[in-house]
Amino acid sequence: MLELQQLSIAFQSNTVVKSVDLSLQPNEILGLVGESGSGKSVTAKAIMQLLDKKAEITGQLIFEGNDLNQYSEAEFQQLRGREISMIFQEPMSSLNPSMRCGTQVAEILKQHTKGSHKSIQAEVIRLFEKVKLPRTEQLYKAYPHEISGGQKQRVMIAMAIACQPKILIADEPTTALDVTVQKTILELLKSIQAETGMSILFISHDLALVSELADRVAVMYQGELVEVNETATLFKQPKQAYTKALLATKPPLKYRLKRLPTVADVMQDKLNLDKESRAEREKRHENIYGHPPLLIVKDLHKTYVKAGRWLSASTEVKAVNGVNFELYEGENMGLVGESGCGKSTLSKVLLGLEPATKGEVWYKGQDITQLSSKQFKHLRSDIQLIFQDPFSSLNPRLSIGEAIVEPMLVHGIAHSKTQAQQTACELLERVGLSAAHFHRYPHEFSGGQRQRIGIARTIALQPKIVICDESVSALDVSVQAQVLNLLNDLKADFNFTYLFISHDLAVVKYMADQLLVMRDGEIVEHGNADVVYADPQQNYTKELIAAIPKGID
Repeated sequence: MLELQQLSIAFQSNTVVKSVDLSLQPNEILGLVGESGSGKSVTAKAIMQLLDKKAEITGQLIFEGNDLNQYSEAEFQQLRGREISMIFQEPMSSLNPSMRCGTQVAEILKQHTKGSHKSIQAEVIRLFEKVKLPRTEQLYKAYPHEISGGQKQRVMIAMAIACQPKILIADEPTTALDVTVQKTILELLKSIQAETGMSILFISHDLALVSELADRVAVMYQGELVEVNETATLFKQPKQAYTKALLATKPPLKYRLKRLPTVADVMQDKLNLDKESRAEREKRHENIYGHPPLLIVKDLHKTYVKAGRWLSASTEVKAVNGVNFELYEGENMGLVGESGCGKSTLSKVLLGLEPATKGEVWYKGQDITQLSSKQFKHLRSDIQLIFQDPFSSLNPRLSIGEAIVEPMLVHGIAHSKTQAQQTACELLERVGLSAAHFHRYPHEFSGGQRQRIGIARTIALQPKIVICDESVSALDVSVQAQVLNLLNDLKADFNFTYLFISHDLAVVKYMADQLLVMRDGEIVEHGNADVVYADPQQNYTKELIAAIPKGID
């Protein structure tokens, strides 16, 4: 169906894809895996002819006997979306925020079919039903910001399959989605593929996820194709060290390693697979829970009032509804649940960014929900946040050194700018960067490096409690392992207490001592993380755990 022959791609003489030979068979799902920067997305964009004109492309892209590189833009426009289509990684930035969802899907049908306005609208509704979107007629008129992340991704899928393409390229289509939504998206892709017989190139950095979908898997490393094999064979008998490294970096579910392996560990033959024993874990917990709690949350509520339209009454949305828990010094508290369950709202209330509607949060002998903004400022350095997206949380006009120095001066952590700069350089070294990076800007760093910068900025304030809100969800498994190891190292050195929020239950299980499961603003299950995973009491928790991609043993 599609064949890449000696495909190479370079930007300003920097070769990012090197002599790749790869074929996609009819009615096949081919997984393409590798870290960020390995060349996966660049290869996909080359197939779709979406690369910058400055890109130097050599080799051949053979589709049904024709070399796509020889097509003019006008010729390829007739092909793109109709014969070869693509689902992008981030639907919010891929969908036009000023256009209604239905109109955006209708646009591609108008481009490639000759149906009437009424028939095209009916076809869009049918496509929405096919991708299992609720309230299809309402969603047709909705704007992207009015629907959830999973629904936006389904709109993207509807757009991609609208013209029944022969090839669908799915580039990280589930990276930032909850495990349950991710599972339904994968099942949806499988069912559509089985029904239409189209071929799918599924790009991801998550090998466990790919194993549940793909017939074959291709592994890319630094622009080169290092291994291609049937899925079961590649997972059970990987030949290349890099493939073995990728498989090793995902936190295991059946036991807890003291330290996660990284790609560098495997490639340099420094693999350490020491496990934390039950006795070691119990001793550590005795030390943590033998002291009074650091933070006490009592019957916490946060209600938003949504104004009604015209004559309709306003409605209340209970984002946090009667939450109770205790957080102990030195503890890793895991918090899981689907998008919209109230996790991030809870963290905003704890950080003093949103006022509580009702309830108490006790810290250092005082109910911090009763503090004014001015009073809370003195506590701001004690409770800090590591953001999900480090790039958007860093000021692009400030060097990373200035971004770390600024809050230290505001909160009086450093007595002078010189001292703050010295501390910032030490922190950059501590998180695996260099003092030489002090004067560089956020755009000059990779995603993993930016997350390290965010961590350095957070710990610069010497907090007691650190809230990690989806802080590793968008990172490659290898970079994720490095960041999780770093967080644990910093916890050991500075005795941090973490509230670790994530939709990746495998990561939370590795990090957490205790686990909170949240649904519709309420805590539906709470207990020792290992016990909850081994024997969940609530059906909702069982569904979350069942949705975790297990890979091939």
